Amino acid sequence: MDLSDAALLLAAGLAAGTVNAVAGGGSLITFPALIAVGLPPVPANVSNSVSVCPGYLSSVAGSRADLPPAGKLAVLMPTAVVGTLLGCLLLLATPARAFELVVPFLVLGATAVLAFQVPLRRLVGHPRDLSPRRRTVAVQVMVAVGAVYGGYFGAALGVMLVAGLGLVLDATLARVTAVKNLLSAVVGVTTVAVFALFGPVNWAAVAVIAPATLIGGYAGARLVRRLPSVVLRTLIVIFGTVIGLYLLGRALR
Repeated sequence: MDLSDAALLLAAGLAAGTVNAVAGGGSLITFPALIAVGLPPVPANVSNSVSVCPGYLSSVAGSRADLPPAGKLAVLMPTAVVGTLLGCLLLLATPARAFELVVPFLVLGATAVLAFQVPLRRLVGHPRDLSPRRRTVAVQVMVAVGAVYGGYFGAALGVMLVAGLGLVLDATLARVTAVKNLLSAVVGVTTVAVFALFGPVNWAAVAVIAPATLIGGYAGARLVRRLPSVVLRTLIVIFGTVIGLYLLGRALR
């Protein structure tokens, strides 16, 4: 790795950490950067998953004031870990082509859910109108689906989590984003554990990107707390649409 490669990865890490904290999808900055410096697709994907994890952790630190009580979060952690393990196993054991074709539609679908959250809530019912049992099941299903996706590919995980959780949680968008940051961190730590043992990680690239995502993640999380909900929602919808179309174009190439 020469100096220009390191500079590219450093800039990508800073940008990805910030984007992940605000909207999710920062992996679509670091993943192409890893490809650009010469890594094959699978090692780039695995190295990318390991690299962005510190940014998720710093996002949690930056948004901790908006997190709900620890007891409400603890019940989601096992689901997130198990879902991520399943996603990692899918990545390591199955061909990626079929999932590559599905991923863009998942991202675009999640973005549409977020964009039309108010009318959808009228259709399926507001979270506060659901029974505690139905609300609990809905939240666990959303976390499980997001974790499997995050373990397999991870790009736009934040968009998917915000869209899904925003539909089933009776909370402000800032709080939903804080929960998203925590779940993304759990997914990230789990993928690091799996890929460090079994994946083709390029540790030199990780050493450059990971510290940069720490700085970007904390800065992005602090920015979220200052943005009005309508602005934050608009940013996530725009970014999710761009990501989905980008992934669709790449899959059909």
